[in-house]
Amino acid sequence: MKISRFLGLGLLLLAAIGAAESHKPMAGDRMAQQVKIYRDAYGTPHVFGKSDADTVFGLGYAQAEDNFKQLEEDFALAIGRGAEIYGTSLVNEDLLNRTLAIEAHAKDDYTHIDEHMRSLCDAYAAGVNFYIARHTQLHQRLLKRIEPWYPLAFIRYSYYQNGFVRDPKLGKTDFEADLLRFTSVHTGSNGWVISPSRSASGHAMLFIDPHLPYYGPGQVYEAHIHSEEGWEFSGYTRFGFPFPYVGHNSFLGWMSTDNMADMVDGYAERFDDSREPLHYRYGLEHKLATKREVTIRVKTKNGMQLRTFATLWTIHGPIVGKYQGLPLAARLPMYESHGWLREWYDMTKATTLKELIAALEPHAMLFGNVMSAGVDGHIYYVYNAAIPERDPRYDWSKPVDGSDPGTEWKGYFPLSELPQLTDPATGWMQNCNTSPFLLTSDGNPNPQDYPKYMVREGMVAGWDAQNPRGMASQRVLTSRSAFTFEDWAAAAFDTYVITADEILPRWLRIVSPDLLGGDSAERLRKAIRLLQDWDHVSRVESVPMSIYTMWHEAMKQRPETSENVTFTLDQTLAELARKFGDWNAPYGEVNRLVRVTRTAQPPFGNPAFDDHEASTGIAAVNEDDGAVFTMRTVPGIQDHRRYGVHGDTYVSVVEFGPTTRALSVMTFGESGDPASPHFDDQQELFTKGHFKKSWFALQEVKANAVSVYHPGDEKGRRNRRSANASVR
Repeated sequence: MKISRFLGLGLLLLAAIGAAESHKPMAGDRMAQQVKIYRDAYGTPHVFGKSDADTVFGLGYAQAEDNFKQLEEDFALAIGRGAEIYGTSLVNEDLLNRTLAIEAHAKDDYTHIDEHMRSLCDAYAAGVNFYIARHTQLHQRLLKRIEPWYPLAFIRYSYYQNGFVRDPKLGKTDFEADLLRFTSVHTGSNGWVISPSRSASGHAMLFIDPHLPYYGPGQVYEAHIHSEEGWEFSGYTRFGFPFPYVGHNSFLGWMSTDNMADMVDGYAERFDDSREPLHYRYGLEHKLATKREVTIRVKTKNGMQLRTFATLWTIHGPIVGKYQGLPLAARLPMYESHGWLREWYDMTKATTLKELIAALEPHAMLFGNVMSAGVDGHIYYVYNAAIPERDPRYDWSKPVDGSDPGTEWKGYFPLSELPQLTDPATGWMQNCNTSPFLLTSDGNPNPQDYPKYMVREGMVAGWDAQNPRGMASQRVLTSRSAFTFEDWAAAAFDTYVITADEILPRWLRIVSPDLLGGDSAERLRKAIRLLQDWDHVSRVESVPMSIYTMWHEAMKQRPETSENVTFTLDQTLAELARKFGDWNAPYGEVNRLVRVTRTAQPPFGNPAFDDHEASTGIAAVNEDDGAVFTMRTVPGIQDHRRYGVHGDTYVSVVEFGPTTRALSVMTFGESGDPASPHFDDQQELFTKGHFKKSWFALQEVKANAVSVYHPGDEKGRRNRRSANASVR
């Protein structure tokens, strides 16, 4: 039975190629009939299938429906063909991709993963290809069909190319023009859990809050999948991943925030054999490096141009740069392993904490502060990471000598030896890309129990042990003895500006209007009174929030002298007056949110925003100012207003009672099509700090479905009247 299903999936992939030219029934048609997609009032797909593979087929189809352009772009980038779409600006990115040999490793992953995971990759590709075949007017910029190994390439691209190989320990690589870079922890995510002892209902609760880009390959997609083979999960994924991987099932849920575990090393290689240029020293001998030529197709105004480059690998990994004049090889964690997709799958199927820990033990999901809660009442945290065991005689904070065999890794620390905490007496934990030793107010893991190099939060510039979001989260979680579900939902959009508690009293003590005189001094006095009376909560109507965020930004890197504080505040007020006609500008006039389709530097650059176009004021706080609800912004074309490009993307609160209930909201909407009602239909909820209901049980999914259809059956799509599913 398993063999026949696997063969059937392969056949339907082949059948999808010629579907547009043939009126004969396709294998994809047969699989499509095993899937129903229920769309709720906000267009969220609830994909119900007979088997796991059927369900993933349906999700692939739904993703293609909602944003084929992004899906195709993600895969093009993942297989090193971005320059074929975007030209010379992507050559270095494609070269890095080819240097990492992502295509070869992804194909090897596909060959070596277990049969069930391979069937899911087959089904996902088949679902997307079925969509392509059924939409002959679809504009494809590059990819005519999707291969089943593409999702595995996108996993490697997302986490190795856009993550590990950009570790600051490796310094500036040879590939940087730099479109994507390692960013500050202040741009990270939030995750909280509380145990039954801190919940008014006596049920554990979870807060899921990934902070990611609003545009480009990092953007997220909400989905709910249900297979009659016993697999059900609701949460977020990315365009190109075959199922949601952070969220919840009926029994358990989790959040994962990025951590800064020390998992990468640079090896300075000595190519010192004049007779053989590819020989590099290793101990008392030499080894032979592997040299490969790669060809990149580049879109130019004169058509496609071919560019050929040489890549080099040693036993430690690809050569990505130089260190003290020597070629530098990047040693990347578990680069030869194949288990990332399987680990996600096992995590989504876990129904108890014991099963979740078992799913995490292979270390195939290589990083992340994993925090979980479940119906059994347990809350759990682990500093999940594939951290190599290293010889402590060496300085691992910088590249090591590749010719010294003593620098070889000695395996990986098992999950049981990583910082972790279960059911703390405080009843709560949070991690906002912060130290695993600051999870709660008492009973944290002891840093003395772990090697110094294991945890880098607080050790690497830009990644502090604590940060403003972490401080804001601790304030919220210690503010009451017990949370109702409504309290929990409201806390997700808390805009109390934590840095103002410390900074404003200090600055207001030394600011001196007398240094200015005249109208400027009087203006300064009025602003000071506003700041003194401010409750430190960001609101769209708040004038002191506008002043504080711009003042705080202007004071960066400046000594806190009376003169600096005074003149910088005066400049801030003048700048507000210049941009908005009056220094009394409400924060909602300054801080805006809108979804646009144009970009300044595809595919990674921020969009070009125009103050003359419609947008919405939003109370989300600058990430450096510090709050739970934060957003990174960029100036518009006129350099007056600022617009959100990074922050909360999929926000969800979950209560694990006899019947698990959840609320969720996205920044904009499910669809990438500006003509779709679901392009930005969640934006109003998001800006107001409101949620929509996240339907899970089949009965409620059916009751709240606006449309129901089989993939490919748009003409037979059954539409129902929209229901109001928002939660105020």
